Amino acid sequence: MSWAEAGFEVLGQRVLWIDLVGNACALGTVYLAIKRTVWTWPVQLTGTVLLFIASVNAHITGNALKQVLFGVLAVYGWVKWAKGTRDGAALPIRPATARERAALCAAMAVGTVAVALTFTALNARGWHISWAPWPDAYIFVGSAVATWAQGRALVDFWLVWVAVDLVGVPLAFSSGLVVSGLVYGVFLVMVLIGFRGWLRQARVLAVQRQETEAMAA
Repeated sequence: MSWAEAGFEVLGQRVLWIDLVGNACALGTVYLAIKRTVWTWPVQLTGTVLLFIASVNAHITGNALKQVLFGVLAVYGWVKWAKGTRDGAALPIRPATARERAALCAAMAVGTVAVALTFTALNARGWHISWAPWPDAYIFVGSAVATWAQGRALVDFWLVWVAVDLVGVPLAFSSGLVVSGLVYGVFLVMVLIGFRGWLRQARVLAVQRQETEAMAA
């Protein structure tokens, strides 16, 4: 047995250590995002590496690809947040504009269809890249969209995560990743808390900007 397959039994279910620690990092990432700290990103990067290995071992190709993209987006978010909080400044979070929201929705819809059709075509060629192309594609694209919006400090990224979570829970359990399924449930609660906190902070920052602009006028 390799280190990636090490684990223990809980109520007749096999729990992999790598899945457990990777999801602990995922939860830590959400907690740190709620706090709006740049440490969100290095913790997320660590979690993506562990969950990539767990997904490969479980033959969940879509989820594995998602982790690769997460790694790239974690670096992007890290750079953006580091610049936004330079010299101790508060992270400049804000709601997405109408155009940005339309772009997020379009990216999820078009991206899901494109990725699902790609997964299906690859399956037909014998690649067996995904046993559930459509939910895999939805989670893959939705997660990418949410993480990109998070990197840009858009409040709306929390709502995208809610939409992803609604599919992620049943898919994780049906794939045998019990820890991931349970974490998705906790994740949903934390996401709702994060959305409320970010929305409140965005309103405070908006008022402060208006007051600053009024004083400068």
